[in-house]
Amino acid sequence: LVNKKFSSSTISKFVKHAKHFLMMAKRKGLVGANPFQHLKAGGEQNESRKRFIEPRTIDRVIEQAPDTQWKLIIALARYGGLRCPSEILALTWADVDWQAGKMTVTSPKTKKQGKPWRLVPLFPEIRPLLEKAFDEADDGTLHVITKYRQKNANLRTQFERILKRAGVEPWVRLFQNLRASRETELADEYPLHVVTAWLGNTERVASKHYLQATDAHFEQAQRAKTGPT
Repeated sequence: LVNKKFSSSTISKFVKHAKHFLMMAKRKGLVGANPFQHLKAGGEQNESRKRFIEPRTIDRVIEQAPDTQWKLIIALARYGGLRCPSEILALTWADVDWQAGKMTVTSPKTKKQGKPWRLVPLFPEIRPLLEKAFDEADDGTLHVITKYRQKNANLRTQFERILKRAGVEPWVRLFQNLRASRETELADEYPLHVVTAWLGNTERVASKHYLQATDAHFEQAQRAKTGPT
């Protein structure tokens, strides 16, 4: 029954939480033994939840977004690799260095690891929308995204509506797979340590949870010359 309801990665996560919970209870003398101690949790990686979102697909979605700010939210997630909503909503105009072609991304998720911010290039897919949003912003505006900051603004639900308007079937892990798609692209062009510095994760996490083998990789492999000629 459990296998029918949950993926193996989810079951693994539950087992690890149970082991840790009982371990702490044992240390505090609340239980005499940890029945999960010798139970192997397995891996939490679930390849079936990975999706590579092609640029032509996301560009079509961006075209259907209702305004410049929504277009920018999608572009920052897909082409900037920013976490949504935390990093995108935290972005301010003071964080954007137009001359240097960089933006400072504040990251609540990595703050505990001593990395409260990182520098991300103003990629050519992002900059035009960022410039348009700046031109449309009122004088003295602090945040880049102002229209969708309310607590009741469900970006996931709104994004699904935009996908439907674009004729695109929603994929699992809507925003994370946008970020993963960008990291996969960048890893083909730059050293992985550079890519993870821009995306704000580690090489281990990137390899395990983000990087994907795409159709383009297979097509490239078929064109490559290998073996004797």
